[in-house]
Amino acid sequence: MLVRRLDAALPLPLYALPGDAGADIVTAVDVTLDPGERAVLPTGLAVALPAGYAAFVHPRSGLAARAGLGLVNAPGTVDAGYRGEIKVIAINHDSANPLVLARGERIAQLVVQRVERARFVEVDELPDSARGSGGHGSTGGAAALGTLHAADQQPSEGGHQ
Repeated sequence: MLVRRLDAALPLPLYALPGDAGADIVTAVDVTLDPGERAVLPTGLAVALPAGYAAFVHPRSGLAARAGLGLVNAPGTVDAGYRGEIKVIAINHDSANPLVLARGERIAQLVVQRVERARFVEVDELPDSARGSGGHGSTGGAAALGTLHAADQQPSEGGHQ
């Protein structure tokens, strides 16, 4: 993948370990985010993705767990035709503490994937499926079942445990 470094002092995307899906990207600026505050952070990188590919900017789980760093539009999408700087829309989800990020600190990860381009065909009816029109929470889950313990839970009508 072609990468243009817009800031020579910052690293190229880097896979931390063999087998990693995401390559770490860094912030090009120092920033302090107060609780609930967000900012658009430059990364000092621009890319040229091949046709049929996109890059997705994902949060880093360690920063999310330890410091409350989230990405507002996660995952952010970098289209194959985009040639501008990759920027990360960061938010501090910690309710009490400011989040301090230093220039060069890893703030997100870039996942490159092949994508299909759909041809949309309007129809009057959609074919049936096992799920049907069941939407948010239709397959259950602990949070959807309230305060019952797992052993005490009964499946809801049409739902799964």
